[in-house]
Amino acid sequence: MSKYEALDRAYEQGYDLLCVAPNAQPPVCKMVDYGKYRFEAQKKAKEAKKKQATTEIKPLRLSPVIDTHDFETKTKQARNWLEEGKKVKVDMRFRGRMMTRQEVGLKIMNEFIEVLSDLSTVDKQPKLEGNIMSCTLTPKKK
Repeated sequence: MSKYEALDRAYEQGYDLLCVAPNAQPPVCKMVDYGKYRFEAQKKAKEAKKKQATTEIKPLRLSPVIDTHDFETKTKQARNWLEEGKKVKVDMRFRGRMMTRQEVGLKIMNEFIEVLSDLSTVDKQPKLEGNIMSCTLTPKKK
């Protein structure tokens, strides 16, 4: 059927002509109510977006000279976030002469990871980038 015949037939029945496979020989088209078709497509896209799981990454900043109570407070906050299913990004900033004592920072970072090892797995190992050492903790699957 020619393009014009198909358009005339669709117009007579009150439909639009939608090209399904334009590269096929001959091109494949179908008659649809285009407004309804677009509405259904938007509805499907919105439903798929609802079912999509998004993970939130919560930032947490440590210091190489952190005190024990501050350390416990930070671990408690990270524990709450991990229980909620959120990822935790732990940053440790080295300032000034602290850069010469990176092993102290790494020790504190590893201790932090060890305390939370029952709830989390290390997604990204502690790594120094510039003057910030960072790692990412992901909640364990239940």
